[in-house]
Amino acid sequence: MRIDLHTHSTASDGTLTPVELVGAASAAGLDVVGLTDHDTTSGWAAATGALPAGLTLVPGAELSCRWHGVAPGIALHLLAYLFDPAEPRLAAELARVRLARERRAERMVELLRADGIDVSWPEVLADAAGGTVGRPHLARALVRLELVTTVSEAFGPAWLGERYRLPKEDIEVMHGLSLIRAAGGVAVFAHPRASVRGRIVPDSLIVELAAAGLFGLEAEHEDHTPQQRAHVRAMAADLGLVVTGSSDFHGSNKTVALGANLTDPAAYEKIVAAASGADPVTG
Repeated sequence: MRIDLHTHSTASDGTLTPVELVGAASAAGLDVVGLTDHDTTSGWAAATGALPAGLTLVPGAELSCRWHGVAPGIALHLLAYLFDPAEPRLAAELARVRLARERRAERMVELLRADGIDVSWPEVLADAAGGTVGRPHLARALVRLELVTTVSEAFGPAWLGERYRLPKEDIEVMHGLSLIRAAGGVAVFAHPRASVRGRIVPDSLIVELAAAGLFGLEAEHEDHTPQQRAHVRAMAADLGLVVTGSSDFHGSNKTVALGANLTDPAAYEKIVAAASGADPVTG
């Protein structure tokens, strides 16, 4: 089985719609694909309704979290799988984070416009297509204005990486883990050692998260070096956690292809067995 448990659609910051995403997953030869848009479940229904024959969808979300053990706090992401999207506490927290993301993006547009950069907030919202608004949508606006040539360049320090970047509201990580579990979901720490993305949390936090119910660690990820992958695998073995692998696919916003990294079928079966909030759906 070819299992990719971390992908994004236009419901957050990917470039394929949920319908297009499951079609692309099938065409890429995947047997199982996880839809894990940032802080939203809005793509689940469309993806489920368009599942090609033989493809299994694992509904999920990638929660924007933060650890406040140092100042300033360190951002991290929890992949939540097979949770009940109607659980009121988790649903309310995700709604809060999405609204905060939208307000942040609008303020960043205001900063750009104050410097004479003609980014249109209505166009940014239209590009988000009703999904979670994030910096990639601003980055694509800068590409359209031909101020940068790629989304990656727009994330550089002269643009959205530093000069026009504003802090983001997140979910306290222990609270986020508790909400996932209360909704019957299974939590996996996304790309935990990806220092290329910025600061990473200490291993001691992963130990605490494991004691609080964290189920797995994402080791096989394009932002992990071979040494970082080995470190994550060793930690998972020590703590009794499952190991996952994924593409973290974002369509044309990134160069990583669907199925670039995969999850072992045994780990996938453990995730499914541990979940009680939702079930995988097979086309």
